[in-house]
Amino acid sequence: MPNKPMPITSITQAAAFLIAISALSTAAFAQQKSSQDAINEYRQSLQDGNPADLNAARGEALWKTKAGPKNASLEACDLGLGAGKVKGVAAVLPKYFADTGKVMDVESRLVHCMVTLQGAKREDFKSSTVFSGEGAKATVMEDLVAYVYDESREISISVPQDHAEEKAAYARGKQAFYFKGGPYDFSCASCHSEDGKRIRLQDLPNLTKPGPAQAAFSQWPAYRVSQGALRTMQWRLYDCFRQQRFPELQYLSQTSVDLITFMGVNANGGKMAAPAIKR
Repeated sequence: MPNKPMPITSITQAAAFLIAISALSTAAFAQQKSSQDAINEYRQSLQDGNPADLNAARGEALWKTKAGPKNASLEACDLGLGAGKVKGVAAVLPKYFADTGKVMDVESRLVHCMVTLQGAKREDFKSSTVFSGEGAKATVMEDLVAYVYDESREISISVPQDHAEEKAAYARGKQAFYFKGGPYDFSCASCHSEDGKRIRLQDLPNLTKPGPAQAAFSQWPAYRVSQGALRTMQWRLYDCFRQQRFPELQYLSQTSVDLITFMGVNANGGKMAAPAIKR
């Protein structure tokens, strides 16, 4: 038997239903877009008058000032592009340094120079001394880091993978990124390997993709408005481990440098924008 044509009333009801669903979807999308726009506007408003500029200015003065038991400045420090050269170094670190036989990030290299050139003690550099409290006076390390990164603004990220040690650091960093542990069986990837995740107003970038990885890597260190302090990349990882309820991540540990290497290589091609400012 031939199919009976659908009654006009049924067609009308179906069309009305589809229109209603479409309207609801459009409204939901508009609401979502509006919320995201508001978040973006809030973040943009934070960019005016970044207090990290003051950190960078103090850091430049510290770089040129003689200090330590050896009464020397850091102007002879080789951060990866030659002795005394600062511009652009944050865009190429972490990298392998022949004089130490290690892959080093910005902070571990600064500590190396403060030890070798100024006579500082390596054991004095730990999370309790290099990370300032909320609203407290910035530490020497925070100011120096701000200065070094400020000199790399708008320079393309090019973290190298030429040396065998650099490749090994990336591989270890990737392994650490996906490692699950702690009381909640968390990993870095739990929050940072999928698109569209967020905690409150904080986006959780997918660090396995070039675009989000570039945006994230390029904006640390950053001044945290909610804490009234500049926070370095080492601090960012330290705090992530704390939130995962992992054992404390030791300052300048192999794992910390490896994770920064993993993120940096994934961010290659982006442009540095640190020190940034965040909520």
